[in-house]
Amino acid sequence: MNRLRLLAAVVITLTVSSIDHPALRAADATKPLTLEAVLAWKTMGTAVVSADGHWLGYRLSPNQGNSDIVIRHTQTDKELRFPAGEVPLPPENNLEGPPPPPPPSVMFSDDGQWAAYTIYPSDREARQQRGPNRPAAQNRAGLINLKTFDKIEIERVKRFAFAGERGGWIALHRHGAADTAPPPAVTAARPVDRPRGSDLILRELASGDEQNVGNVADFAFDKPGRFLTWTIDAQDKAGNGLILRNMTTGAVTTIDSGRASFERPTWTDKGDGIAAVKGTDDPRYRDKVYSLIGYAGLDATPRKVVFSLPASAPAGFTISPNRNPVWTEDLSAIVFGIHEPRKARADREAGSPSGEPGERTPGPEAQAAESDLPALTLWHWRDPRLQSQQQVQESRDRNFSFLAVYRVREDKFIRLADEAVREVTANPRSRWALGRDVREYELTGSLDGRRYEDLYAIDTETGTRTLAARKVRWTYGSSPDGSRLLYYNDGQFFVYDMPSAQTTNVTRGAPVEFWNADNDQNVSKPPVPPIGWTTDGGSVLLSDGWDVWRVPATGAAATNLTINGRKDGIRYRRRFALDPDERGVNLAAPMYLEAYGEWTKQQGIARLDAGRPGPVVLGWDHSVTSRLLKPKRADTLVFTRETHVGVPDYYIGDRLLASPRRLTDTNPQHKDYALSSGAQLVNYTTAKGDKLQGALYLPANYEKGKSYPTIVYIYERLSQSLNQFKVPRANGFNEAFYTSQGYAVFEPDIKYRVNDPGMSAVWSVVPAVKAAVATGIVDAARVGIQGHSWGGYQTAFLVTQTDMFAAAVAGAPLTNMISMYSLIYKNSGQTNQAIFESSQGRFYGGYWDNLEAYIRNSPVFHARNVNTPLMILHNDKDGAVDFTQGVEYFNTLRRLGKPVVMLEYVGENHNLRRPVNQQDYTVRMKEYFDHHLMGKPAPPWLTDGVPRLQMEDHLRQRKQNGTETPSIKVTIEGVKQ
Repeated sequence: MNRLRLLAAVVITLTVSSIDHPALRAADATKPLTLEAVLAWKTMGTAVVSADGHWLGYRLSPNQGNSDIVIRHTQTDKELRFPAGEVPLPPENNLEGPPPPPPPSVMFSDDGQWAAYTIYPSDREARQQRGPNRPAAQNRAGLINLKTFDKIEIERVKRFAFAGERGGWIALHRHGAADTAPPPAVTAARPVDRPRGSDLILRELASGDEQNVGNVADFAFDKPGRFLTWTIDAQDKAGNGLILRNMTTGAVTTIDSGRASFERPTWTDKGDGIAAVKGTDDPRYRDKVYSLIGYAGLDATPRKVVFSLPASAPAGFTISPNRNPVWTEDLSAIVFGIHEPRKARADREAGSPSGEPGERTPGPEAQAAESDLPALTLWHWRDPRLQSQQQVQESRDRNFSFLAVYRVREDKFIRLADEAVREVTANPRSRWALGRDVREYELTGSLDGRRYEDLYAIDTETGTRTLAARKVRWTYGSSPDGSRLLYYNDGQFFVYDMPSAQTTNVTRGAPVEFWNADNDQNVSKPPVPPIGWTTDGGSVLLSDGWDVWRVPATGAAATNLTINGRKDGIRYRRRFALDPDERGVNLAAPMYLEAYGEWTKQQGIARLDAGRPGPVVLGWDHSVTSRLLKPKRADTLVFTRETHVGVPDYYIGDRLLASPRRLTDTNPQHKDYALSSGAQLVNYTTAKGDKLQGALYLPANYEKGKSYPTIVYIYERLSQSLNQFKVPRANGFNEAFYTSQGYAVFEPDIKYRVNDPGMSAVWSVVPAVKAAVATGIVDAARVGIQGHSWGGYQTAFLVTQTDMFAAAVAGAPLTNMISMYSLIYKNSGQTNQAIFESSQGRFYGGYWDNLEAYIRNSPVFHARNVNTPLMILHNDKDGAVDFTQGVEYFNTLRRLGKPVVMLEYVGENHNLRRPVNQQDYTVRMKEYFDHHLMGKPAPPWLTDGVPRLQMEDHLRQRKQNGTETPSIKVTIEGVKQ
């Protein structure tokens, strides 16, 4: 019998709330999910709806294999499907910053008569293109006439765009040599300057006529669609320039040209002005020296502006190519960045293989000297940012620029940002900019996680700075017109009016608090994030965690817009922003909010109308309505609806979501598989007296009165997802996979107390499991537990405090809070200290001042108590929880003769990325739980381990048996037979 060492005297209050709704009743299918079925399961990518509301488009992708583009008519049953290749894996974690965004999956012309989409290489093509010295994969584009349904495909297209609101054209930018060539070598004198241009196809949609523009590096339509601009970047810079085409007349204007690099063409919102930067070689610098080009007044008499930094600018600076130059809305000024280009090396050789002035390669002695330099990283205790963080942010730092403005009429240069106030945000519609100074707080913030800043109002016409607020931790930006600033300190929201330099505490007289009482981290009065500014900037919309309040910027009385949230236990959470061009929240138009029942888990969409007190809640049910989309020129709404057993699909309804009609059927095979027989809420009381809930998912083909093996999955609070469909995936633990295979799954909430993150899990999870057992659904003798990252830590700790679990799997767990405290979170380069003191770790101070608490909550110090078989997943390149944490716990348990296995997927980060690794982990975890909870025979790798020299044969054998397996290391010790 399982033995409970702690909480023997806990009194458990049990209430089980069953959900009985037709949409939740299981189908008659009895077939369980297989791995192959999981890999074939499809999910929808981000959907878009045409401006007239007649078409819905999205990418439908299986967990493994080729995707389809689906374009669905919203008024009829017409649906178009086109093969669209395999969605590429996300890039590997790297230290050079985030990758560029992928091209759009589907795009509609503004008139709704055309659709274009990206076609990735198929899985077969992608496999053929992998390997060294092979060209990078190149995408194609599909173009559909939505009246005739004719389709064409265009090869080698990396980006496309329709001609704005005017329509009639599409521009397709093709891959060129620069997209497939390896990165250029960097000489001691200057990076090799390869031409970036490739063909741009301009296609007139009605006629199908095409024009080819060569050597295009970048292009952009203005929003109205009247003009197209592009930059030319050709071999030897021949014909380089910034070009403008009138899409009505076809007239082409060369705004500027020369042996230079033209970059960053940026339109105004109205399409009446464009700005770009122009870079030329300078023998004094490795980087180009840039000037600014502006072209404005396209509605009347165009005027050209060319600006280079004057003598009054900081010495050694140039205009930055790493920030888009932007006209102000009134076309009186251009906002841009300045930076210091890298100086040329003194040891460069004369001459250049390419003949370009200044492009010189180092001589033999210089190359030898370069290789003889030590590979040094110097860590210093006064560094505001750790060297590891500087490495991760190296690309960002290298591309950083100080904000400046050129006032055209006055011919005046004004520097807005400098070393004191480095971060400045300007609003093209406002005279005012917001500056942030972190110098006084950056070092301490990197240590304890409490990051403050001093805020400045900056007059962009004069450059004058005014201190707006000191030592602010939470800043929420400016009003739509840029004249007011919202920030939060110590339980109160403040508005700073920039023209008058006046500060108002706007929540002092409010009848409720606007800080998050449910946040149990070591943070004093953390705010509930605001909903946003109103369009006129006269009010902010704030949430008290339940209701939405309109709070005037003048400090006048706040108004509860939703009225009944706190009273009825309904949380009005995020707002659906239906207009991508909105400037603030327009209270004269309907506002849609997500409504969530805190204790019932019911959800719906709340609609607020001007002049009407309180919301109308739409679709209030044991389901989830989300992903709300509104066509620009139609009074309909497109949204998804799902239940625990009902796959999320898109529907269309009127502005009240009335009589919705289903548009999509993403997984028709759903009816063939038994996934789950429903879900229940389990109410329980923790050992500290907190009232919590857990979500209990029934196994497929559940029989009342029968108890089932159960997996407890933990990660802070999970019960709010009770009514969400659990998409089958092969990435380790998955609720749908396990319920389909005859397991129940239980996901309890955890309430934390500072200084006791591990003990809090015990105080919450143990009573929760006992309450779940009391339902009769959970077999107390066959309960396993699994968690990853923070959930992995909780799992690793729980098995040191209780024997109620028959098996446990801890993914990437923290195991020694003392050694973990000062290690590096490699994915960000920061230390874990801030996480421990101001975030998920939930400790007061460092371990030297709180040693007993750190030890009390560290699994490794209680390893001798472990009697539960444990499997650990920890990867050697984990950039979140250091690999040594898994090794330390494994070796401690091994030394104590405890039953422990560790899986290490070589080269993987915190989460498994490669599908073959995900599948292997999924299968091994299932084999592990099947043995311990269902009594199935243990596989040999679990009972005996796999010697290193036999690993390849082991993996090949599993592959032949139908299990795709990667190169892994399996370490085993003391597994029970």
